[in-house]
Amino acid sequence: MVRPDSETRDILREAAQDDVLLEAPKFQTAHIDFDELSKSLSVLEGKLDKKPKTAAIILAGGTGDRFGREGGKQLVEIAGRPVLTWSAESFDAVGDVGLIVIVCPEDRQEEYLKRAIDPFPFVTPVAVAPAGPTRQESAFSGLEYVPEEFEFVVLHDGARPLVTPQLISHTIATVKGNIDCDGAVVAHPAIDTLKVVENGVVAGTPDRNVFWNAQTPQVFRSGIYRRAHAAALSDGFVGTDDSSLIERLGGRVLVVEGPRDNLKLTVPEDYKLLEAAVIKLYGKL
Repeated sequence: MVRPDSETRDILREAAQDDVLLEAPKFQTAHIDFDELSKSLSVLEGKLDKKPKTAAIILAGGTGDRFGREGGKQLVEIAGRPVLTWSAESFDAVGDVGLIVIVCPEDRQEEYLKRAIDPFPFVTPVAVAPAGPTRQESAFSGLEYVPEEFEFVVLHDGARPLVTPQLISHTIATVKGNIDCDGAVVAHPAIDTLKVVENGVVAGTPDRNVFWNAQTPQVFRSGIYRRAHAAALSDGFVGTDDSSLIERLGGRVLVVEGPRDNLKLTVPEDYKLLEAAVIKLYGKL
């Protein structure tokens, strides 16, 4: 057998890579290094590219009723920092993110900045936008603070402090690398048996292999995301997440498999789990 020389191998390798880029797989699950995502990081270092293309909208307007704490959960401290700070710092550590918009209650904007942003060395510009009565309205409010120069927008729940810069970067790269997709959402496959229940009676057991639990971050091309919000507002449509606004317009949204421990602080029982996970990931400050 004749072996190709080094130059020929390089050409073949480049051709193979080009073929991969031309394919737009439905699920983007093969390239995440979960060991890398789980390794301990002592410091989140801020980065800012010369010409960043992505703006981040961090939703921190929830009242925290289920958490049971007056004033919400965004400023609750975990391992020495507010929950919101942990989330925002991960976006600050992604060079392609050129703006972070914090969406929070209008009458508490100064408090949020004073406690969660100003004491920390952010290098990415941070703006605040007023939260609306619903999550969808809050997202639209944050979008209005994103200049047209940003080609991509990434949405994230402020109460998910375990998001990593690697996961954010990977999700952005997924959208950039697939020109025929409109966005990508982080999710993980359902592992529990699901039941369809009608009036308290089991009506069926669907195949769980087709079900995924959606998380954030969710990344979209800014143009289609703006059109999706405009269409939803015009039609009176309220979606359960940002991706659903684009899906109803026929947009193509990919799935990026994320780690199951990308947890959201929702109820008091979540606090200890998140605290232990944050300390394991970043170390105690």
